[in-house]
Amino acid sequence: MLQFLTNTWGTLLIGAIVAAVIAAVVVKLVRDKRKGKVLGCDCGCGSCPKAGSCDIRQR
Repeated sequence: MLQFLTNTWGTLLIGAIVAAVIAAVVVKLVRDKRKGKVLGCDCGCGSCPKAGSCDIRQR
């Protein structure tokens, strides 16, 4: 087991970093969704030129 870890520590470290970044992105997306923010649409519906045809309010 120790031999395996010493041979692959670099790969395991990079994998852990990538997993942490993915987890952080998912947490950010979930928090934004709970706050009512939608990707690419954070200016507010009142000043949006597409407010009448936007389906965000219907969700």
